[in-house]
Amino acid sequence: MKNKIISKDTPLAEITLRKYEKPFNLEHRDLVRKLCLSTGLLQPGDSRDIIVDILFILLKAKKEKRELSSEEVRDLVIKSRNDTGLAVSGVASSNIRRQLKRLRDLFLVEKVRNKYRINEHDSLNNIFQEKVEQYLLHTVVSRVKDYIDVVDKEF
Repeated sequence: MKNKIISKDTPLAEITLRKYEKPFNLEHRDLVRKLCLSTGLLQPGDSRDIIVDILFILLKAKKEKRELSSEEVRDLVIKSRNDTGLAVSGVASSNIRRQLKRLRDLFLVEKVRNKYRINEHDSLNNIFQEKVEQYLLHTVVSRVKDYIDVVDKEF
């Protein structure tokens, strides 16, 4: 008997959200780290936290309305990690681009003419509200409800 080929269940979209204590008395990088943990960009206990530095660099660039190439992001991340005494690991160009893609998938970052920036240089609050809450979260919750309705009818 031949083995059945089972299709892979690949999600169309996914989101992880975590609730932590209120953000009091956190330094800038630690604040961005908690944001990454809260939005599922970083896993609890994960020491590979280059995503924190990438988002931190892009947030600082937003103040000046600057757009950065992936290589500029990489160079600034290396400088930032050196300045803070953190290990300079995970800074391969391919990993930087992969992490930028993760930030784009969550709509926090956009790519314009091969340069990256916080989406439209907007506030993270507006971006989260418009792109994540109203669009992504709504569509995910709606589809989960579709499955719940069908399961309720079947069982």
